[in-house]
Amino acid sequence: DKDKPVTIGSYMNEPDLMNNKFQLHLAMEEARTVIPQVFTEFGELTGRTYNMVEGYKMEDAEAALFVLGSSYDTACMAVDQLRKEGKKVGVFTSNVLRPWPKAELYEICKDVKAIVVADRQDSYGAGGGNMSLELKATLQDYRANIEVVSLVYGLSGKDFYIEDAVEMLNRSYDIAQAGKAEQKFDYYGHYKGIEGYEPQMYFNPITEEESRPGTTIATFNEETGKVDVKGGMVKNTTIMPKRLTGGHGACPGCGIPVNVNMLLKGIEGNVVLLFHTGCGMVVTTGYPKTAFRVSYVHNLFQNGAATLSGLVEMFHERQRRGEIPEGDDFTFVMITGDGGMDIGMGPAIGAALRNHRMIIMEYDNGGYMNTGYQLSYSTPKGAKTSTSGIGKAQRGKTTFNKDTPQIFAATGIPYVATVAESHPTDFIKKAAKAQKYANEYGMAYVKALSACPLNWGDNPRYERSVIEAGVNSCYHPLYEVEQGITTITYDPEARNKKIPLIDFYKMMGRTKHLVAPEYEDIVKASQEEIDRRWARLKAKHENPLL
Repeated sequence: DKDKPVTIGSYMNEPDLMNNKFQLHLAMEEARTVIPQVFTEFGELTGRTYNMVEGYKMEDAEAALFVLGSSYDTACMAVDQLRKEGKKVGVFTSNVLRPWPKAELYEICKDVKAIVVADRQDSYGAGGGNMSLELKATLQDYRANIEVVSLVYGLSGKDFYIEDAVEMLNRSYDIAQAGKAEQKFDYYGHYKGIEGYEPQMYFNPITEEESRPGTTIATFNEETGKVDVKGGMVKNTTIMPKRLTGGHGACPGCGIPVNVNMLLKGIEGNVVLLFHTGCGMVVTTGYPKTAFRVSYVHNLFQNGAATLSGLVEMFHERQRRGEIPEGDDFTFVMITGDGGMDIGMGPAIGAALRNHRMIIMEYDNGGYMNTGYQLSYSTPKGAKTSTSGIGKAQRGKTTFNKDTPQIFAATGIPYVATVAESHPTDFIKKAAKAQKYANEYGMAYVKALSACPLNWGDNPRYERSVIEAGVNSCYHPLYEVEQGITTITYDPEARNKKIPLIDFYKMMGRTKHLVAPEYEDIVKASQEEIDRRWARLKAKHENPLL
């Protein structure tokens, strides 16, 4: 309201904060009367009615099961099955968690003798899931003499069948008959492991000697102030054993294992890898197996860089104390998709500004592929994804792809580079440079254009050609920023190989619709943006002061 502007989210401290929290409490209490009214109105509009709590055959039940969500409907069928056996059981649920429908829940279950509460989560160390703790507190307030047992079930999406509900209801019924529960908390569906079992080791760890074949050597040049690399030729680096080996579950043509192993061909010695959540993690480490022959850590998107930087500092501090021998060196590498560089960008920038001695390697496949190809900020403008459709209402992603290397270059870290599997020698040499800088001077960031045939909609057989087109169109130019100085390492114009952006786009199903006349404005705008970025790179290449 322009006539009555308000400030929302003011800084607040005591004593006002106490009053504010009390107001929130009062509002939640008022919701107890509003929610039933909303349910009634919704029922009149749709024909679907809801109540604060619901129960099935609870009127004369001696034992009950309390579950949330769709499990309630499954449990109702189990109740019918056990009723035919003469067992007076019932099931109840809550459609509202806050405000907690305390009175309604007590009223619906007050006459039973035993309740099994099935939670799809565990409040670790509290002796039960959150719903069981809430219900126990409710019954305690009413001095109800009801045995309550907490079962944690269905974790990681484990299906819940009628047979499972029958077993839970039978457990509740047996407790009601006995008058006492011998075990108040348990996990449903867990099983005892095999005593003395050790997971099979499918691959031997890489030895120190194997990891240092001496095929790619990086040294600091005092005269130029840059790092020189000797070797790095593809045919010579084949002797380097794969740290990420066969047996993974990546899709045919997936660029992740290709790019990770190509990066590691240029990195000699011991390596510690941290993978963000994503395709790269899912396809390589299905428990209890692993496709890695080196130490590996998985971390969620939000704080992988913070976690790895902590490991880096721990390692160097323990080495300073003499707890780890000098010369027993490791290169620490965080592997992330472009999703990790969206969701985890804050911690990554923080690690860059602190200049930790580590490498961040981003495999950019232009989307959140692990969860069904939602758009990311690195998705091309106009591309079709599961969250950016094409048609009358939508015309693909509405913004240009994020220029992440330039973001990291702006942090002032010693080394930034872009790489592509279509140019392997350039890739391997930049990896060696990244290792040199990361081990001795600070952070290095490397970005690879990474293929995803499943969601790009192209043929896995020709994936390297698609990547090469991305490079030759300057969608993914190859360059490095070393000590603040930009150098273009592959110039498609100079080699007479530069192609229009649309020639790259039409090779992929996600962008080939852009050849249609109605998308001409998107193609024109995208080409202009790519040309602008390329012109800026050339200007920086020609002038070290930029």
